[in-house]
Amino acid sequence: MKNSQSASYAAAGVDITAGYKAVELMKESVKSTYTPGVVGDIGGFGGLFMPDLSGMKTPLLVSGTDGVGTKLRIAFLMDKHDTVGIDCVAMCVNDIICVGAKPLFFLDYIACGKNVPERIASIVSGVAEGCRQAGAALIGGETAEMPGFYPVDEYDLAGYSTGIVDRDAMIDNKAMKAGDVIIALPSSGVHSNGFSLVRKVFDVENADLKSPVEKLGGRSLGEALLAPTKIYVKPVLALMKEVQIKGISHITGGGFYENIPRSIPEGLCASIDKASVRVLPIFDLIAETGGIPERDMFNTFNMGVGMSIVVSPEDADKALQILKANGEDAYVIGTVTESKNGEGIELC
Repeated sequence: MKNSQSASYAAAGVDITAGYKAVELMKESVKSTYTPGVVGDIGGFGGLFMPDLSGMKTPLLVSGTDGVGTKLRIAFLMDKHDTVGIDCVAMCVNDIICVGAKPLFFLDYIACGKNVPERIASIVSGVAEGCRQAGAALIGGETAEMPGFYPVDEYDLAGYSTGIVDRDAMIDNKAMKAGDVIIALPSSGVHSNGFSLVRKVFDVENADLKSPVEKLGGRSLGEALLAPTKIYVKPVLALMKEVQIKGISHITGGGFYENIPRSIPEGLCASIDKASVRVLPIFDLIAETGGIPERDMFNTFNMGVGMSIVVSPEDADKALQILKANGEDAYVIGTVTESKNGEGIELC
């Protein structure tokens, strides 16, 4: 790219040579995610991937796309950019694992006011870490420098992932019935949802984000809010090999009330024992500081539960053992019951 430079474009605020430097700085992070299906290298017009279809009768591709949302504002204020990429990957791969799809690859998109190569490389290092956690290859992406559209110190981050599952192994809720057990997989914090309310509650533009907070175990507010979203792909894939999973919900924006019913068939209800939910301190702090009613909290945040899994009662103990062996401190939060009022969830 030695001959690719434009003084006129640079005068308009776009430094194309900074883009080349960013690519050089991120190359090692990107290559660390490569899996056997990757074809070629970064820098082409399209990412290439050859999936292994052996053993599959009817392979289905499953795709998911999402961004990090206004959690990015906390990253700007903390000047910490190496974890939001994990969030970006998590929001996509945690969705597609809900049908049992193994993520194959991921692509990111970064739009910024000014391309600072070191900052872009830091963001991508987080994306690469998320891909490694998910077992997905980072096969491409795009960085768009947009002066006058974004402030020079700000950016947006979004991503896209494709996974694969054999149709016969796909997770749906057709086998779910009353008496089935609902298992919680703990979250790491707020994850990447509800930050418009978080920012309002804490007035983050004027808050002290860096001093230790006793209620947060000595972590600062900024650290607690930036805790990256957990990626549940590998524990769920391990569980699928040994136990029939009847339904999965990724608990994102809308909390329990919106997300858990998405995996519950009509006529049934997820009966959640509120007392069993291990609410994280950050949610207690949000509720206390903002005077947020309990129902609104459960209808906005994950409250400490990043994913819920439904299994039959005879498989519950085995499922818990497998999940714990794969790093998840899973526990039971409820059961599936007959719906009394047409609703798909009740917290009692």
